Amino acid sequence: MGYARVSTKGQLLDRQLLALEAAGCHRIYADKKSGKNAEREELWKALDYVREGDTLVVPALDRLGRSIQDLIALVAGLRKRGIGFTSLHENLDTTTPGGRLVFHVFAALAEFIRELIVQGTNEGLDAARARGARLGRPPAMTSEQIRHARQLLSEPDNTVASIAKLLGVSRNTIYKYVPELKGGRAALAEAEPATALPGPAAPSD
Repeated sequence: MGYARVSTKGQLLDRQLLALEAAGCHRIYADKKSGKNAEREELWKALDYVREGDTLVVPALDRLGRSIQDLIALVAGLRKRGIGFTSLHENLDTTTPGGRLVFHVFAALAEFIRELIVQGTNEGLDAARARGARLGRPPAMTSEQIRHARQLLSEPDNTVASIAKLLGVSRNTIYKYVPELKGGRAALAEAEPATALPGPAAPSD
């Protein structure tokens, strides 16, 4: 069975189809979508169609997987089902001992890279904690924005939606950071009464 893919509708599949036909594929599936697009319908049809003893053939490795991890997962799934895999460009055939060895090396390398990334990330987090850095997602509203929201909410004509739009946040965020607002404007006023502005000085005797 053959599988071909091009990234856009403007690209042609002709060369890939000819190569697959020359390799002896009697049934070919083809997608015209980016490798980043998980909805590769024809690939899933091909994977569903192949049976034990079959071989899935692709023109090149990058036509099958979106990444080395994706590629390894797909080929490992085929192998568990007793299905071979061949990539024409790389001259790779998992039905042979040499081809299986190459994929074992790919898998080991991918795992090694993943462990390096995890280790580097953890070391970076530890260093940031040692510097006293605050980790995690930054708050959706700053303390200044919260004070501003409270001031605006004290005016009856200001709606929660208009305040949220002004501050560049959602209505839910306003309710989250001003929780007493859920009890209504009256509850908000009781929780934090507006600060009275200083009036004119009383005349001296």
